[in-house]
Amino acid sequence: MSKPNTPRVSFIGFGEAGQAIAEGLRGEGIDRIAVWDILFPDAAGEALRKAGERTGVRIATSAADAMRDADMVIAAVTAASNVAAARSVAPHLTGNPWYLDINSVSPGRKAEAQAGLAGKARYIDVAVIAPIHPKLHKTPMLTAGPHAAAAAPVFKDLGMAATVVGPSTGAAAAIKMIRSVMVKGIEALTLECTLAAERAGVLDAMLASLKNNYPGLDWPALADYNLERMLSHGERRAAEMEESALTLCELGLDPLMVEATVKRQREMGALGRDDAVRAAKTEGCKAILPAIDKAKGRA
Repeated sequence: MSKPNTPRVSFIGFGEAGQAIAEGLRGEGIDRIAVWDILFPDAAGEALRKAGERTGVRIATSAADAMRDADMVIAAVTAASNVAAARSVAPHLTGNPWYLDINSVSPGRKAEAQAGLAGKARYIDVAVIAPIHPKLHKTPMLTAGPHAAAAAPVFKDLGMAATVVGPSTGAAAAIKMIRSVMVKGIEALTLECTLAAERAGVLDAMLASLKNNYPGLDWPALADYNLERMLSHGERRAAEMEESALTLCELGLDPLMVEATVKRQREMGALGRDDAVRAAKTEGCKAILPAIDKAKGRA
């Protein structure tokens, strides 16, 4: 049963983030949720449709169908598609709904998506700043834009952990894209550092020595975590880092380190599909690193 005055929520894009947020909102009693993904009509969309059925949301027949009478639209598409997604739904929006752009893109692309709505919705720049699991819709988020403050009570009522960072569209995106330079860059450095140490036969000693400079960090656990994240999500992270590179370019910086991170993240994401690597990725770096070398033909 719905809570009183709960919004009708529509999703454009129903990948991992969309599914997680929809699941969380269903747990809050939001039962008027419609979802649309461009893959739904294709065989590749079968898993997404089944996820929607398990979650108990309505599988829309088109973007227009999903947007019908929406009070809130959550755009959770691929990074390269956020502008196209906004333009595709704009003709079907009525009643000036909230439009949450949660995609990991540069501030400039957020502004372009906002313009693509042609004033048909109250656009909010949203940055998800932690893994979407296990907190689902309660995952910490930053919001920005001229409508962010007005939407804050709505988010609170839905149980969402959203912090307003300013009235300018792109401010939330800037924080996420710039912090990703460090977060995803450290992941890429972890791969290079630990793989080199493994090949040199000094992995344990090298990890122990890092505590001399960073005593507050558990380097073995951090290495395990960073390698698993890259293997599981490297290709998506590479796409996000391309947006970080674009962000730096928008700010007049040459993204030398970011471009290298893109290559490492993409490489690790591809390696994560190897059967042996996939089996090892949750077993820690001492299992992961030999599996990577084997997949690369070095074993």
